[in-house]
Amino acid sequence: QVQLVESGGGLVQAGGSLRLSCAASGSIFSINTMGWYRQAPGKQRELVAVITSGGSTNYADSVKGRFTISRESAKNTVYLQMNSLKPEDTGVYYCKLVNTRVYWGQGTQVTVSS
Repeated sequence: QVQLVESGGGLVQAGGSLRLSCAASGSIFSINTMGWYRQAPGKQRELVAVITSGGSTNYADSVKGRFTISRESAKNTVYLQMNSLKPEDTGVYYCKLVNTRVYWGQGTQVTVSS
């Protein structure tokens, strides 16, 4: 079993920055993929960014150049640095880990005011 605990969400003005963290514990295994997804009100959950245990990354087109995903393997933690935030980035951000199973965090709210 894996537990994911997210932190770092909040309210920020457009153009501002936030840094999300997701700490994983439990049966993580050394080979896995971690990532961030978000869900805006009335919309489906969508991929924001993912990073493999080898360090390969993938981003949604809407966040390329503004968001950076990274991971600290020693701490089993993944980060999402979000810069130049826009109101359309508002939503609940979920951490996801995939090894032999799929695990989700509880989500953290990000609100960007115009």
